[in-house]
Amino acid sequence: MNIRPLGDRVVIKRLEAEEKTKSGIVLTGSAKERPQEAEVVAVGPGKVEDGKTIEMEVKVGDKVLYSKYAGTEVKMGEEEYIILKQDDILAVVE
Repeated sequence: MNIRPLGDRVVIKRLEAEEKTKSGIVLTGSAKERPQEAEVVAVGPGKVEDGKTIEMEVKVGDKVLYSKYAGTEVKMGEEEYIILKQDDILAVVE
């Protein structure tokens, strides 16, 4: 990948949505809800505030939950990514 985020930005790749519901109903493409779970693929160096660098709390490979309407979607080749600020990441899935 050739994307290097700046500041406190993070590049994530959305994980695939479930194809079936818990009761076994198969969902079509239009019925699937877009997942809010993604994998971190690149992390910026952190943000500088009042002369101090604020370290990033996520790292490459983390699985995260992010805000529904956060970030900017970009397409690089066949892959789609989302670039967002670290503040738009709600939690790390462990």
